Amino acid sequence: MTHTEAVLCLNLLLFLQVVAQFRNNGQQQWPVPYRRFDRRPDVDSYCEALYPFCPTGDRDGRIPYMRDSDVISVYRLQTPVWEFKYGDLLGKIHIMHDAIGFSSSDTGANYTMEWYELFQLGNCTFPHIRPEVYAPFWCNQGAACFFEGIDDLHWSQNGTLEKIGELTGSQFNDMAQWVQDDNETGIYYETWTVRSDPSPNGTVWFESYDCSQFVHRTYRKLTELGAKLSSRSQTNYTKIYLYSGEPTYLGNDSAIFGQPALKNLAVDIRKFYHTFRPHQSFIDFAISLLEAYKKVVLDKSFYLYYNFEYWHLPMKPPYVQITYEEVPLP
Repeated sequence: MTHTEAVLCLNLLLFLQVVAQFRNNGQQQWPVPYRRFDRRPDVDSYCEALYPFCPTGDRDGRIPYMRDSDVISVYRLQTPVWEFKYGDLLGKIHIMHDAIGFSSSDTGANYTMEWYELFQLGNCTFPHIRPEVYAPFWCNQGAACFFEGIDDLHWSQNGTLEKIGELTGSQFNDMAQWVQDDNETGIYYETWTVRSDPSPNGTVWFESYDCSQFVHRTYRKLTELGAKLSSRSQTNYTKIYLYSGEPTYLGNDSAIFGQPALKNLAVDIRKFYHTFRPHQSFIDFAISLLEAYKKVVLDKSFYLYYNFEYWHLPMKPPYVQITYEEVPLP
C-alpha cells in the first residue's frame, strides 16, 4: 500500500468513526424512521417469485371507485402464512398473515386488500450472494394488492374473518387514494422488529414493515376518516423480534463494498448472509443452521439491512423471538 492509499484509508476510517459518533451522541433517533421514496422503482429481472404477486389484482394497483352513498363493510382477515399449501402448520407457532376485506352494499361485490412481499418472505429477509456482484443483492420490495372477492374458507377455516366496521363510499374512496400514495412511497418489506429486550420499557431500535403494519396503518387512516372500528375478539398479530444492544451504523452499499479500506467488513457481511442463502440442500441447510447459531448466539453478531443501509447488531438473549401479541383497534 502506498503512502497516499494509506492516508486515504485512514481518512475514510476516521470519517466513518465521526459518523458513528454523531449518530450515537444523542443525535440518532430510535426507532430509526422507515425511509419513504418519491416513487416505486422498476423490479430487477433477477428477482423471481415462486408464486406470482397479486395475480388477480389490477396491474397498476387501481382500486374501484365507490358511490359516495354506498355503505362499505370492513372485515378483519387473518390466516396462517402459506395456509393454501401447509394448512394450519405455521398457525401453530403464530406465524400469521393479515389483510382487510370490504363489501359494497350497493353492488354486493367483495374485495380483499393486503400488503406483502413481491418475491416471498425469504427474499425480503435475506439477500442473494451473487458471484458477479460484490454487494449482497436484495429482492425486498413489498406492495399492496387489491382484488375482487373474499375467499371465506381461506380466512375463516384456520384464522379470522370478522366484520369490524362500516364506511361510506366517500370514506372508502379517500382511503383508496391514501393506499395508492402509501404504496408508491413505502416500497420495501422489513421482517424484523429489533428491540433492546422483551420488557415493555425496552428500546425499539427498528420497526418491521410488513403485512400487519400495513393493516395497522390502514385502520388508523380509516379512523381518521371517521370510521368506527370494533372487534368482539382480541386482535393479535405476529411479531418477529431480534434482541440486541445499541446498533452501530456501518454504511450503504457504496460505502462498504466500494471502499478497499472496508474490505474486511464487506467480506464479513457477505459471509454472514451466505449462511442464509436460498435453495440449499438438506445437508447444506443443516450446516448453515449451525453456522447461524454460532454467529448469532455464540458470536452475538447480526447484520441488519434497513433503509438500504447496513447496521451491526450486538445480539443478546433471548436473541430471536416470535410473539403473537395484542394490538387494539384504534
